[in-house]
Amino acid sequence: MKAIVDNQRLIVALDFPSTDDARRLVAQLDNSVNFYKVGLELFMAGGYFEFVDELAAAGKQVFVDLKFFDVPATVGRAVERLQHRNISFVTVHGNDGIMQAAAASKGDLKILAVTVLTSLDRGDLDDLGFQCDVDELVLSRARRAIHCGCDGVVASGHEAARLRDELGDRLMIVIPGIRPVENTDDQKRTVTVQDAFSHGADYIVVGRPIRDADNPRKVAETIQREIASTLMSARPS
Repeated sequence: MKAIVDNQRLIVALDFPSTDDARRLVAQLDNSVNFYKVGLELFMAGGYFEFVDELAAAGKQVFVDLKFFDVPATVGRAVERLQHRNISFVTVHGNDGIMQAAAASKGDLKILAVTVLTSLDRGDLDDLGFQCDVDELVLSRARRAIHCGCDGVVASGHEAARLRDELGDRLMIVIPGIRPVENTDDQKRTVTVQDAFSHGADYIVVGRPIRDADNPRKVAETIQREIASTLMSARPS
């Protein structure tokens, strides 16, 4: 696990149809959250990069989650365009050539390779033609990410413990699909906050449990306390 300030480990996903909606949640959360993920839905809304710059100017860390997947040269140039915008993380999703091109162009950015989306389970992988266990596929992609120069991976908490055991601290592990209670939405491979960090997460990404709460700030503060408590109990005395 990387040396990171505890209250920087929660990344809130700003999955909204407009930047105004995202701004309202950021204002509600105020100083309870320091790190935000801006993804595809907001990208399609317009004003994406102006909003990214706004978050950075407010002292927030920004995770651009667009899962670049294209011809390697195109991905490399796209990553280059993100330099000097005070962005922390960028996701790529693809083969070795794509990951290598992104890593070669990253500058101060951190490149995260997507392993297997948390909305996919064994049946989905069968439909896609992957005849292997989910954890084997995740581990294979994580090893390739290291080889290609990526800084971390996005993976389910179900595979995080094995990634830590096999790869140590060579990669950051970012875990989405965090659900504090029994889950009924389209995320299939979910874990709790405590499980994520017990299994070796460096960061977690939380969206709907905060966004859809009656009191988003209260939920975020509860998650921050749970992160701190879990990490404290894991540290040597």
